[in-house]
Amino acid sequence: MVTLSRIRELMLTFHINTYIYEDMKITSNILKSISDEQRLRILLLLSNKELSVCQLMGVIEKSQPLISRNLSILSGAGFLEERKEGKLKFFKIKEDIAAEQRAILETLKRIIRNDQQYKEDLKVLKECQKFQKKIGKCDMETFYKFRELRKKKE
Repeated sequence: MVTLSRIRELMLTFHINTYIYEDMKITSNILKSISDEQRLRILLLLSNKELSVCQLMGVIEKSQPLISRNLSILSGAGFLEERKEGKLKFFKIKEDIAAEQRAILETLKRIIRNDQQYKEDLKVLKECQKFQKKIGKCDMETFYKFRELRKKKE
């Protein structure tokens, strides 16, 4: 399993030094945003497709306030954009993401692609989407039902 500290080391060694930011606060903000395992998991999931907060809760298995906080941090670092559909919020990687963030994201995807947690997250996401399609909605009630179903499987 690739550790978060190893990812940080590789990022700094291979790519961060390649891009020189004029503002150290921006650089610091970007690095801080990806230094948390949950945010890293969220970012990598969103690099595959647009997801709702409920879907992310189902995969990451954390509360709505924590997922929303992590999404806010990633958005503040310039990685994400959001859209609303009724009460639901959906997030995806910005289409016009800065070259620096795109390089970081592509590097992370290469480093993490064989990580067990990442593979498990993708598997759970497929299960979550299948469950939501069967139920016909994506809301807190669906999230709780999905979580109970996953607990029974374990």
